Amino acid sequence: MASGGVSVASLWTEVNRCGQNGDYTRALKALTKILHENRDDVTALHCKIVCLIQNGTFKEALNVMNTHSKVYQFTSFFFCMSVSVYSILNYLFIVQLYRLERYDDCKSVYTDLIRNSQDEYEEERKTNLAAVVASMSQWEDAPLEDLGLPESTYELCYNAACALIGQGQLTDAYNKLQQAEELCRVSLADDSDVTEEDIDSELAVIHSQMAYVMQLQGRTDEALQLYNQVIKLKPSDVGLLAVTANNIITINKDQNVFDSKKKVKLTNAEGVEYKLARKQLQAIDLNKALLAMYTNQADQCRKLSSSLQSQNPSHPRPVLIQVAQLCREKQHSRAIELLQQFSEQHPESASGIKLTMAQLYLVQACDVLRSIEEFKHKSGMISALVTMYSHEEDIDSAIDVFKQAIEHYQSEQPGSVAHLALVREAANFKLKYGRKKEAISDLEQLWKQNPKDIHTLAQLISAYSLVNTDKAKSLSKHLPSADTMAFNVDVDELENSHGATYVRKKAAKVTGENLPKEQGQGEIKKKRKKKKGKLPKNCDPKATPDIERWLPMRERSYYRGKKKGKKKEQIGKGTQGATAGASAELDASKTASSPPTSPRPGSASGSTTAPASNVVPPRQQKPAASGATRKKAPQKKKKGGKGGW
Repeated sequence: MASGGVSVASLWTEVNRCGQNGDYTRALKALTKILHENRDDVTALHCKIVCLIQNGTFKEALNVMNTHSKVYQFTSFFFCMSVSVYSILNYLFIVQLYRLERYDDCKSVYTDLIRNSQDEYEEERKTNLAAVVASMSQWEDAPLEDLGLPESTYELCYNAACALIGQGQLTDAYNKLQQAEELCRVSLADDSDVTEEDIDSELAVIHSQMAYVMQLQGRTDEALQLYNQVIKLKPSDVGLLAVTANNIITINKDQNVFDSKKKVKLTNAEGVEYKLARKQLQAIDLNKALLAMYTNQADQCRKLSSSLQSQNPSHPRPVLIQVAQLCREKQHSRAIELLQQFSEQHPESASGIKLTMAQLYLVQACDVLRSIEEFKHKSGMISALVTMYSHEEDIDSAIDVFKQAIEHYQSEQPGSVAHLALVREAANFKLKYGRKKEAISDLEQLWKQNPKDIHTLAQLISAYSLVNTDKAKSLSKHLPSADTMAFNVDVDELENSHGATYVRKKAAKVTGENLPKEQGQGEIKKKRKKKKGKLPKNCDPKATPDIERWLPMRERSYYRGKKKGKKKEQIGKGTQGATAGASAELDASKTASSPPTSPRPGSASGSTTAPASNVVPPRQQKPAASGATRKKAPQKKKKGGKGGW
């Protein structure tokens, strides 16, 4: 009896029922109780491992297999097991081989299973075998083998495309992916329960692989658009999301850093390490380190690159990332020391490291470049060395580089195009720097290869003229005569060509129609009519224009300035309300005869009065309407304004 009064038989019944319903979590609980009663129950252990795999907890399944490794030491139990348990064990064994990236062993097991079994899982085994072949092509650079696998389903077609990508056949791979997309749509269209969103979700992995092919072909804009479409679908496969986000980061490089920082979060999802291969994880970590460098996260960059170097000590890229970060921090001496240390420890990867060292210090760059035996006699390396030695005015070292390269090609590829081209460049270089004596041997070698080369012969005669005049005279006999060297050149056509800088003027031919006419009969040249200029608006054409019209107003002779503070009509100084016209009338000094207003002395008051006048005294005048009483003109209402009436 199990703990709690439950029998082992009932627990196995529970396991069977949960297995049929797909409830592997409850099945695990029942299996844990069974193993608590009997820790070495082989069937219970196998069923537990199957449940863990179905739940996606591969790491825990491997731990269970390693913990109970003694179970696999007995071989007799295979004979008493059912066929289903045997198939489960094979499946677990293949999964473990695939996760360990032992693709060759995995392919052998699958091949044996397909050959020796016939059931409803045959198509699934072929699909998995095609996936193993694709992995071998991509991660191990293994050549493709024709295993006779069909391409009847979109999974098989997709795996075949991945294998072609590993071989570099991008065009054929893209066509295969299009074929896989069509097969997927056709197969899913028959199912009425499948929606358009389900189809797009299933096609996400195919579209992501198509974008990868576009990216390899240089069609980065199309690839980026397709990658973003896959990201927007939010597929449940964390491995697909991580790979797609990583590829977007590689397209962004150091430009769209903000978008890359968002995409890098998708590569940190839980369970990614169980979905991707080791090289894929390394590529993602390398891009994380580069992104940290571009975002000025020096500590994070050093941490990631150091972790990568510890995982794969012989790989040069983590070291190069550390060197790039040191160069950004202006620590060039420390960067050179790191490169030197790595090149000594790993001479098989020293070529690329030494090229980087040559970029960091140009003083010793030539010595470093010449120490690379792999590229020592390449045309690009020779050109770089000669240019650098010429810049340092070390002509002897540059000639020595040419000498060693010519000797190498003389022994390996005598008379080849590369050999003769190198001899020609060496001769031209020596002639350029006045080393004609040293150029004689190279020129003789070129002339012997092609005796009809007049240019090389002329150079050889010029070089011998400084060393051996007799030899120069004897060689000059091989020059062609002046008649054979004359070229049939049309001078007129040459002068009239687009490239001519000087054209000789020719006298005009005199014909019968163009004979010179007698004096007085010459043709009168037609004068072109001048167009009348446009006059400004409101302009009187009869008026004489102002000669000072082009000067500013302040600089003109008749400018008097502006009158400030004066009004045309001023109010008089009379009583309040008096008008200007009335004040003039009230001025007695302006009248012709104005009798005195006061009586003369000695006269009776009021005996003599002033004559009557029509002028109304000021006090009897009615004052003019003031500003307050004057009627105002009706004003228009202002438009707009909040809260107006």
